[in-house]
Amino acid sequence: MFFPLKDENPAETFPYITVLLIAVNCFMFFITLAMGRNSYYLVAGYGVVPFEITHAVDIEPKVLFGPYITLITSLFLHGSFWHLLGNMWFLWIFGNNIEDIEGHFRFIIFYFLGGIAASFLQIAVNPSSTIPTIGASGAVSAILGAYMLKFPRARVKTLLFIFIFITIINVPAIAFIGIWFFIQLISSVGRAGEGVAWFAHIGGFIFGLLTIKLFEKKRRGRKYKVYK
Repeated sequence: MFFPLKDENPAETFPYITVLLIAVNCFMFFITLAMGRNSYYLVAGYGVVPFEITHAVDIEPKVLFGPYITLITSLFLHGSFWHLLGNMWFLWIFGNNIEDIEGHFRFIIFYFLGGIAASFLQIAVNPSSTIPTIGASGAVSAILGAYMLKFPRARVKTLLFIFIFITIINVPAIAFIGIWFFIQLISSVGRAGEGVAWFAHIGGFIFGLLTIKLFEKKRRGRKYKVYK
């Protein structure tokens, strides 16, 4: 098992959108907690339900603007504290550099489109499911795909633990994210209808890889740090 602690890749600009996204996600999680058992209606209503998207219907509980709005609202809902923490931690570590190279406005568009693309792949593999899918994982996966392409040699300080063996190592981003993506692939085999949206992770990651160059802002004179 491994977990990122930080990356050694400072950004030139303050990541306003990254911080805002983290704040909104945390706020929505506290709202979910405050609703108690009634949070089911929030998740069922504003999570992505594949059947609703593929059949263009809004089953109970109905929501304002219809089922397609859930492609956005689902990105701000999380099922547990650890679900939230994992997504927000990855967003904090890797999001600032992608926001830096895209600019604030392009970054938020990239984030939402990455989340939507992730949901569509999850829907494609299980189009008749009535189980709501929630979480920012797909959008964060798009950031990881973009990061691996743009900063493959950036060092990621990683907590590594194998049974009782625990250490901290520095690994290139291409290795860290590559291993992460491989885990998503092998975890997705035969598990389209289970609790974790593995295909959403894969879809978001591929979106990030394929589109990051379209979202980059033009640079004048800046050179990225070279990692050895």
